[in-house]
Amino acid sequence: MPRATLTPIALALLSLSAPAFAAEDLANLVNQGKVSVDARYRYENVDQDNALNNADAQTLRTRIGLQSGKWYGLSGLVEADNVSRIGDASYNSTRNGQGDYSVVADPDGSEINQALLRYDHQYGNVVFGRQRINLDNQRFVGGVAWRQNEQTYDGALAQIKPLAGMTLTYAYIDNINTIFGPDDNRFDNKTNPANIEGHSHLINAQYVVMPELTLTAYSYLLGLDNIAASAASPLGSLASQTNGLRANGTLGAFSYAAEYAQQKDYADNPLELDSDYRLAEIGYTWQGVLFKGGYEVLGGDDGAGNRAFQTPLATKHAFQGWADVFLTTPKDGIEDAYVGVTAPLWGGQLQAWYHDFDAEQGSDSYGDEIDLSYGHPIPGVKGLGALAKYATYSSDDDALTVDTDKFWLQLQYTY
Repeated sequence: MPRATLTPIALALLSLSAPAFAAEDLANLVNQGKVSVDARYRYENVDQDNALNNADAQTLRTRIGLQSGKWYGLSGLVEADNVSRIGDASYNSTRNGQGDYSVVADPDGSEINQALLRYDHQYGNVVFGRQRINLDNQRFVGGVAWRQNEQTYDGALAQIKPLAGMTLTYAYIDNINTIFGPDDNRFDNKTNPANIEGHSHLINAQYVVMPELTLTAYSYLLGLDNIAASAASPLGSLASQTNGLRANGTLGAFSYAAEYAQQKDYADNPLELDSDYRLAEIGYTWQGVLFKGGYEVLGGDDGAGNRAFQTPLATKHAFQGWADVFLTTPKDGIEDAYVGVTAPLWGGQLQAWYHDFDAEQGSDSYGDEIDLSYGHPIPGVKGLGALAKYATYSSDDDALTVDTDKFWLQLQYTY
């Protein structure tokens, strides 16, 4: 009987395919793990034209994380934060009882920022636990990473990539860890709970048709039970269903974005909501300098209470000016016409923006704002960077807003 032999080609094919069938070592979870450290010192000054004392806040946010390696696509992450005040408490953190001062929403405390299990596959991933969720440009769902205590989400998220360029995302959320945490006390109110309770569903479908066009459709069903749009609004008044479409892309040196969304009431919201969101934005890059202009509208409503278009889970600091005057959309809505430039300068990055704010309903002018920032890595220390930032808002409607100046100095180290 002839003896079977393997040809050189067969041996080569076997050697290539062997890793696909090789058992993965459970020890990879530990051996391929990584420790991360992030420390961010910030000085923030707030000067408002009202009876409140100017705020001067020095805080240090320390974050330590442990990311495991992967075993058959499985991995885990645990991340802990601590926010500590440095020096006097000459500011209202929303939890420290310093109500005579302007707000700097960075309460002291320690918290598990993320604790999750993750499974990765060539066609997508699934994440269970406390996690960071940033969808699209974070206008509707984000982590509010600007504040010292990041906003994270308790629940499950699944992403499927059935086609090249297509990503389908679904998340179920039953608790939101807000920037006002980790704890409530006698100084909080119904607009700033440490945890937002309720059952929420996030649905997002994105398709990169080509570099010139990305299409996104979304539906965000927010069941937010224990939070209100304002102190005068009932609990649950931010529960909403927002359905929208977004198109964005680049054409040579030009970039653009166009978006429309409609917001209705959802779950047990005692108010009837019906408002629109509109965005048109265009940018142009020349020799590394980005020029951008846009027009964003969050619709108002003349019904009882504040029924304007709200974005309670957004990274709001990135929109409508850094002074954060319009974290809650006014009852009459808001129109924001803005222009800005982002430019490399002396090894760092300079930003300058101008906003003009008007009511969406009626002819009232809210005011305007100028924002400036400059960030630069610190030479000789890998992972260390500095930032100086300034925002000045001038009010045209003293019954609604006040003149506000804010200034920040920041040092951040990431390892």
